[in-house]
Amino acid sequence: MNIFLTLDYELFFGNPTGSVEKCMLEPTQRLLDLSQKYGVNMTYFVDVGYLLACERFMETFPQLKEDYGKVIDQVKSIVAQGSDVQLHIHPHWEDCSYSDEGWKMITDKHYKLADFSDEEIFPLVKRYKEKLEEIIDRTVNSFRAGGWCLQPFTKVEKTFQKLGIKFDTTVFQGGEFSSAHYSFDFRNAPDKGRYNFQSNLIKENPDGYFTEVPIGGIKYHPLFYWQLYGWGRLRPSRHKMLGDGNFIAQPGRKQKHLTKSSWNHISMDGYFSSKLLSATRKFAKEGRSDLVIIGHPKSMTLFSFERLETYIQRMQKKHRFLTFQELGNDSRK
Repeated sequence: MNIFLTLDYELFFGNPTGSVEKCMLEPTQRLLDLSQKYGVNMTYFVDVGYLLACERFMETFPQLKEDYGKVIDQVKSIVAQGSDVQLHIHPHWEDCSYSDEGWKMITDKHYKLADFSDEEIFPLVKRYKEKLEEIIDRTVNSFRAGGWCLQPFTKVEKTFQKLGIKFDTTVFQGGEFSSAHYSFDFRNAPDKGRYNFQSNLIKENPDGYFTEVPIGGIKYHPLFYWQLYGWGRLRPSRHKMLGDGNFIAQPGRKQKHLTKSSWNHISMDGYFSSKLLSATRKFAKEGRSDLVIIGHPKSMTLFSFERLETYIQRMQKKHRFLTFQELGNDSRK
């Protein structure tokens, strides 16, 4: 089975957004150290909107200019060390502003690409993609939507095809969510490691231009979340996120998780990493071709770094660790 270790490289979007050092630079360096130690490369989906927002304000705010330079240097380092960089878009950065108090995050109007008009989407995606390609000096062809928001896909279909974005890894099987800011529904996605599609993100089309390589999804029992929150209180030094920001508030979500089973992604973040081995064995036993694991440098903990290292050690001889750049190269053979 092909295993993709993927990271969304970004700040938080609540208040505060957190620092570049704690949310991105420091945890990513630890991930890069793991990659070098075991020869296992990962794919980083870089939130380019943050960098473009920095460009708008950094001449006025020297700290932003410094942060911008550090992030650019690390993104280049990721590629230089053999890992992969691909496109991640949180388009609400188009509305955000910066002051001495930090980022003012506006997520009400433009949290997802579908919030923009058809005329606005192409130049926006083109600008983000070209910025990332300028930084890493190579073409990107893979995408992950911010907040898993890529429905309806018809809004971006022509844009993605014209720009050569062939691979997507936004879907996580069984997932469904709705809030004031965003929603997604992947409950009817094909139960496969990868599939082709065209106009509908969750409908297989063997002749489709696009390939979906979905994030693995499994059902989590409420006991898991009781343990997650419990260990966070009992052992904060091991289970506290390295990032120093806050998530967007999601009223009622914690109570829902604590009271009934729910589908969620397979992740290397925090206590979710305790499921890596069992979930991988499940998918391998089912004969799955591919498994995408998601993570966020900002959400890593000491516990999850330990679990990830153990996972790599145990899986390295059993499965093939792959990046999306390598997937694109394989598809051209």
